[in-house]
Amino acid sequence: MAGLLKPIALPAATGAVVAGLYLASAPQVATEPLFTNLEQLGEALFFDPNLSLNRSQACATCHDPAAAFTDPRESKVGRAASLGDDGMSLGDRNAPTAAYAMFSPEFHFDEVAGVWKGGQFHDGREAGLEGQAGGPPLDPIEMGMPDRASVAARLEENPDYVEAMTWLFGEGLFEDPDAAYGAMTRAIAAFERTPEFAPFDSKYDRSLRGEYTLTDQEELGRVLFFSQQFTNCNICHQLGRSEIDPQETFTNYEFHNIGVPANVALRGANGSTADHVDTGLLQNPGVDDPAQAGKFKVPTLRNVAVTGPYMHNGVFEDLRTVVLFYDKYNSRAPERQINPETGQPWGPPEVDGTLSLVDLETGPALDDQRVDAIVAFLKTLTDARYEHLLEE
Repeated sequence: MAGLLKPIALPAATGAVVAGLYLASAPQVATEPLFTNLEQLGEALFFDPNLSLNRSQACATCHDPAAAFTDPRESKVGRAASLGDDGMSLGDRNAPTAAYAMFSPEFHFDEVAGVWKGGQFHDGREAGLEGQAGGPPLDPIEMGMPDRASVAARLEENPDYVEAMTWLFGEGLFEDPDAAYGAMTRAIAAFERTPEFAPFDSKYDRSLRGEYTLTDQEELGRVLFFSQQFTNCNICHQLGRSEIDPQETFTNYEFHNIGVPANVALRGANGSTADHVDTGLLQNPGVDDPAQAGKFKVPTLRNVAVTGPYMHNGVFEDLRTVVLFYDKYNSRAPERQINPETGQPWGPPEVDGTLSLVDLETGPALDDQRVDAIVAFLKTLTDARYEHLLEE
């Protein structure tokens, strides 16, 4: 990953704007630091395990670029949730991909649509990438650092970081641990805004540019996906007005309760109490409306075929299962009321009473041919660098 970004020269004695941020006047130095811009510094920080308590976990551990920026590690519950820096702690949610996360708007209430949108994490609790980058280092079951001062001290251990951050943010930065911590999160966020995280080069993107022709099955899936006459997919998973928007992120960034059942195996493994309920958006400090309970942010479908397991709690292993889960709302066929992964009826919603039934019940039931076509189309949303994972 190193060396992917080109240096951006900054004036030696004047303020500069990098990634939309005004940086303090940089001091005079004899030579340029190893990292001359926020993106380069952020790349180094993203891969640095020294920013965790036991020096064993980096941002890239749970957002591995080789795994479409998700966590490929196995635990006793598969990949449903990530192991913490201590090698034992398990969270209660699946690590979302960091790919294309830069496009999520800041968390806000859309007065016109009457819904919450955007932010980072499954419940939108951080407005933007900077806030998201600052969360895991201080989370006791993730990277486990006790406070910002401890993280700043780890940063100071690395002379290249000190030189670069002083050069970018000004002398005296490390006199204020909060400022140093904020500088770190800004750098990581700047790296996450580079094309490395959003290449738009999948088969779908290439088909829009005339560089790839969808197969008959993929094309059928595309037609089904974008048509509310045949499915409800694009109600939540289309952002642009046009079906051929070259930067479609396949999410409208809204929050919905689609009736996902609790992941019983995960709850048993992570020590949750029997009465624990993940209320989703209602756990966002900015939301106190009980009607938002059980709602989670609509995820991007880019790279969805290689970023399982699925749903906010990793309860489903297979992408086809997810499509069948949605179809259960519209099909009266007895077999559609059975989870193919368990052979049992679909589990009840973890949070009932706030389901987005108007959206979920839009469209007719799907036969197997159409289910398979939708899955085939979803596979075309895989970035070129991950297409080999489709065969594994």
